[in-house]
Amino acid sequence: MKKLHVALLVALLLCFITKNFAQRGNYRITNEINVTGGLTKLDIATNNFNTKKGDGFLGGFIASVDIPHKWYNVSFGMQLSESTIGIAARPLQVVQNSEFIDYKLFAAQVAMLMHIKVIPNHFTLDFGPMLQYNSKLELEDKTKEHYFVDNYINLTAENLSDISQFNFNGAIGASLGFKVFKLKAQYIYGFTNILNRLEAQSLDTSGGDARFKGNQNMLVLGGIVSF
Repeated sequence: MKKLHVALLVALLLCFITKNFAQRGNYRITNEINVTGGLTKLDIATNNFNTKKGDGFLGGFIASVDIPHKWYNVSFGMQLSESTIGIAARPLQVVQNSEFIDYKLFAAQVAMLMHIKVIPNHFTLDFGPMLQYNSKLELEDKTKEHYFVDNYINLTAENLSDISQFNFNGAIGASLGFKVFKLKAQYIYGFTNILNRLEAQSLDTSGGDARFKGNQNMLVLGGIVSF
């Protein structure tokens, strides 16, 4: 039901923008529905933990407005991703040989992007804001939930799951190809503190920093098919 609401919102915004530009002159404005997919690299930039970039995948749809008399196009879209990230932890408090244990993160991102026409229909530079709802961090191997997180004495792997689930991001990237198919590269940076919610849980932060601060960053490499 939530996905349906988002799709309807995107369609309404698309109609509004199209009508708004159409009233300014007799220009042929083209609407497109695009399907996007690709691979992801996810990380969290933080001084609290030692992290390792993880792999994932992404898919979604984009409603775009091609405005011939302007140097840019606009688009609205939603994409869903599932990615992993590694955080260093150790099996015992006194053991020094830590390892990266994998967490899984699901995210739904709604974006409004502007596309600068470097080469119309072939090459654009893309940027804009993005709202994100994400799941909690989910341990892939439940047998490691009692591992002790590096940089802390008593903090365990299971304590890190309840992160902030609503975040605001910025996206920048480029698209290259033909009208019906383009290759896409996108970098997503989280402006909000994705670890902020951990501070409200009265965690034992002995040996480490009690203030949690982290910014998500995601690299997306994929393609766009236009209809």
